[in-house]
Amino acid sequence: MYIRREKGPVYVVLPDGSKLTRSDLPPANTQRWVARRKATVVAAVDHGLIESKEACEMYRLSDEELDLWRSAVRRHGAAALRVTAIQKYRQL
Repeated sequence: MYIRREKGPVYVVLPDGSKLTRSDLPPANTQRWVARRKATVVAAVDHGLIESKEACEMYRLSDEELDLWRSAVRRHGAAALRVTAIQKYRQL
């Protein structure tokens, strides 16, 4: 029996002291993107658990969509990822 080794770190420590592992990421076949799942993917990319290219391929996202999620979190926090808050945090 072989254990497949993923490239990159096994886990990363987030600023609040919690650990984020690959098993904490949403499944690759995710259909419904809630704010918490988006925030988990953004945290994984921002803290080096996975690369942005890998995230885009895994979740079938465009580079622009992932960049929008990342900039929304940087500017307004995870609350900006909620679909009902799009107009409140929309860029002009």
